[in-house]
Amino acid sequence: MHDHSHISDQSSQRIGWAFALNVGFTIIEFIGGLLTNSTAIMADAVHDLGDSLSIGSAWVLNRLARKGANPSFTYGYKRLSMLGALINGMVLILGSIWVLLQAIPRIFDPVMPEVEGMLALAVLGVAVNGFAAYKLSAGETLNERVLNWHLLEDVLGWVAVLIVSVVLMFVEVAILDALLAVSFTLYILFNVVSNTAIAVKLFLQAAPESGLIEKVRYELMSLNSVDSIHHEHAWSLDGESTVYTAHLVMGSPLDCAAQVEIKNQISQVLEKFSFAHTTIELEFPEEYCRDST
Repeated sequence: MHDHSHISDQSSQRIGWAFALNVGFTIIEFIGGLLTNSTAIMADAVHDLGDSLSIGSAWVLNRLARKGANPSFTYGYKRLSMLGALINGMVLILGSIWVLLQAIPRIFDPVMPEVEGMLALAVLGVAVNGFAAYKLSAGETLNERVLNWHLLEDVLGWVAVLIVSVVLMFVEVAILDALLAVSFTLYILFNVVSNTAIAVKLFLQAAPESGLIEKVRYELMSLNSVDSIHHEHAWSLDGESTVYTAHLVMGSPLDCAAQVEIKNQISQVLEKFSFAHTTIELEFPEEYCRDST
């Protein structure tokens, strides 16, 4: 059995490391972007500022998510972790749009950056973001996966900056700086929108996996005593912990021993899906369902 408290502590530590590294490097980026006059570096500085805010909020929410259940929050605070993932996505989308508004005009009025400083920042950027991504790569929560994807995108962005800075050392094509800022921002925006869409879907309590309800229904309907199933619901608390509920109608009345047997069979079926919480109600022929509308 996993020690969930220990796992949560490790998750908080990993996010804390990523936050500290990102904040420190963001400050360096803004200073370096101004000194090198590089649109690409300033674009990434704004992007990293958004990352820092997002990772900071994710760190706080991740710690709050460790609190246990109570009468007000009967499932605990796990959904705060998903809220953090949602905030991350929205901040990055808005930040990317702002970067595009700043970088696109530079394509038509390019300015040559200070290449040596740009190269030095690129090497540092690959190292810092690469290390932060490595720290989060061991994480299993949705929050950590989203944050890790952001950091990996930053690594790719800095690799691109490194390549362009090397090219600019030999060929003075100032427009490359602006084109780089626009291209990797569009790439980031595309992937962030995709991840944010998943977070929004789960936040709105959509089924966490396509076809999940159908798979569970097929397994349960294979049990001899089950005649039909209704009021099936499946949703995710935090992208990892899935809740499933359903009403199972029996084909005939069952005595106590038979009810215990069918419950054991149901438990064996549901065990295949690793649900965090399940609530199954047995109904019998001609019995009124109180949840019917």
